[in-house]
Amino acid sequence: MHDEGETSGRITLAAVAKEAGVSMPTVSKVLNGRSDVSRTTRAKVERLLDVHGYRRRAHSVSRSPLIEIVFHELESVWAMELIRGVESVAKENRATVALTESGTRHTPAPEWLPGVLQRRPLGVVLVFSALPEDIKRQLRAAAIPLVVIDPAGDPAPDVPSVGSANWAGGLAATRHLTDLGHERVAIITGPEDMLCSLARLDGYRSAMTMAGLEADPRLTRFGDFHVQSGFEHAMDLLNGTDRPTAIFAGSDLQALGVLEAARIRGLRVPEDLSVVGYDDVPLAQWSSPPLTTVHQPLRRMAEEAARMLLRPDAPGTAAQRIELATHLVVRQSTARLRKA
Repeated sequence: MHDEGETSGRITLAAVAKEAGVSMPTVSKVLNGRSDVSRTTRAKVERLLDVHGYRRRAHSVSRSPLIEIVFHELESVWAMELIRGVESVAKENRATVALTESGTRHTPAPEWLPGVLQRRPLGVVLVFSALPEDIKRQLRAAAIPLVVIDPAGDPAPDVPSVGSANWAGGLAATRHLTDLGHERVAIITGPEDMLCSLARLDGYRSAMTMAGLEADPRLTRFGDFHVQSGFEHAMDLLNGTDRPTAIFAGSDLQALGVLEAARIRGLRVPEDLSVVGYDDVPLAQWSSPPLTTVHQPLRRMAEEAARMLLRPDAPGTAAQRIELATHLVVRQSTARLRKA
């Protein structure tokens, strides 16, 4: 087995094997994500590869002509927009797209890694808010480029990522409502442990302050970006006489839940309640009424991520962060506040 790595010190696999006290085939198994290596041995070899800055030469690796995109769930229309973006770039480069569902919204499951090391794709697009060090280390050692489409807005500095302007989106949505005369504006943002949710909430609070209004903490809710959470929170918010006259939902799916809650409560949209969503997925224009929403360029985010992977120097480039702009799309779910 010959040396196929390169570092500033020209470390060889033989030297790593000798220092670890294992055979060269064992080091190769670790690099290839094989499961027939003990956890202790794997950790020792990975640590030494990392210490010596081992990187497999990209040109020495036989890779499959595919781009792998990894989600924690594939159920939403949000995911479909990202898939279409990656697919369009893959098609331009005569590659195919592999879809994987793994882990939580924060990170892929550990059992995903051995499979991707064996598949050897051209690169991996990860739709997660964080990435464990061991996953980053093993992908880089195997010369498999990675890019995070970052829903949280806070990527690690050593991870290439593509995101969007969540604070600006929250600001634009809420300013639209306050400009229409609404003072009791509620927000149903996303999970409390995701920075994109907090950034949209901060944008909401900033817009309320700019309008000379105080954000009532009772009108702030944390959902999960799905229809049911939008429905449940809206049912509660709209129960009583001191209800909000407008709701900013942190996703279009949550906004659909708000529309259904308004219907059940006997409220007309936008006459009695204005609703703004977030994402501008295709179904937003087909809701009843068509949804005013913040356009998040999901498909373009995925396209940019795929292009970053396919650059000739991708495995060795410094981490790059791309943040794309958001903008408000006004449809028929918002209207000027009607004075009693």
